[in-house]
Amino acid sequence: MGKTLQQKIAELPKRQQTRVRAKTQKLIEEELNLRQLRAALNLTQTQLAEALGIGQDEVSRTERRADMLVSTLRNYVEAMGGTLDIVARLPGHPPAHIAQFRDVLNTNTPRKAKA
Repeated sequence: MGKTLQQKIAELPKRQQTRVRAKTQKLIEEELNLRQLRAALNLTQTQLAEALGIGQDEVSRTERRADMLVSTLRNYVEAMGGTLDIVARLPGHPPAHIAQFRDVLNTNTPRKAKA
């Protein structure tokens, strides 16, 4: 049986390990589609499906989707161990974190309108 990526990295000199980890982090921080993000974390569709409680086919469909619910994206990201942060970037303004989704994303119960 072959070695895992983590085993191969562990065999590298410490300096090279540091460079590999820094490059990995940089790639993760760059714009990636969901499939690339999952692959960068060395997760299979099957592993992610198990974490989400869905079938592998649904993970595949989600990764190909160009449009989805915010809650679907949040669940996908959280299943990979991350958090979802929605940021608006407007010309001449610093990035703005959109807070209205935080309450929606952290609860599965409908919110009642105030009277």
